[in-house]
Amino acid sequence: MSSRIEILNDGGYRSDGRRQYELRSIDIDMSPQGTADGCAVVSHGLTQVQVCVFGPREARKRAETLHDRAVLNVEVGVLPFSAGERRRRGRADRRILELAASIKSTFEPVIQTSLYPRSQIDIFVSVLAQDGGLLQACINATSVALASAGIALGDLVCAVSGGVHGTFPLLDLSALEEGDLPNVTVAITPRSGKVTLVTLETRLHVDRFGEVFARACEAGRVIHTEMRRAVRARTSKLVDAMGAGTKGTGEEDVERDVLMSEINDF
Repeated sequence: MSSRIEILNDGGYRSDGRRQYELRSIDIDMSPQGTADGCAVVSHGLTQVQVCVFGPREARKRAETLHDRAVLNVEVGVLPFSAGERRRRGRADRRILELAASIKSTFEPVIQTSLYPRSQIDIFVSVLAQDGGLLQACINATSVALASAGIALGDLVCAVSGGVHGTFPLLDLSALEEGDLPNVTVAITPRSGKVTLVTLETRLHVDRFGEVFARACEAGRVIHTEMRRAVRARTSKLVDAMGAGTKGTGEEDVERDVLMSEINDF
């Protein structure tokens, strides 16, 4: 398979120095932002996404209110300087609408919307920097932001992109690789093993899809570990802040131990 660029050299290394199945560095920041109920900034390599969650709160439009569950709204904004090309994308841009629809369809089965009847949950996604794997970054950031907001989830959703170079599967594609390889994005809930999203950006031969899909699911479990670690660290800080200034009676200590055990089971 000829290529304009060297995706994988003779030593088995990619253009950025990674191996076939090696993921880019992931950074998760759950610091609060403004009045958002939950917020997360997630970076996969040079791709960075910020997600703010508001709700559950009273639905603004009565016509859109559902009596038995919450309504999920997703809006995506791409900053003009996020990519090499300084192109301003409006809300009606096809790529923006596709991203928002993919995020919404991914989380509707995972969020326990029946616990929040006659309400709405708003998810605002801001793309700060792009270098491949944009959809996976949006999904992972949304998952952590929802957990930060205290929204009831069946499980954290973890996404990763994959592609094929000749006969070699690759994971967590950069922008350089996405532009030259057939690729797929897979989102899973590792605890249940369910797949919440599979989307193909380009054509991928059926004989290669199975291996890429399996590797992507394994990588999703690795990302799940990092996300759980970030959620635990953030929750521990909140628990410590809530306990600050109290003398800590035996009853309070037992209550705190129960809370932390619940976090560990998450």
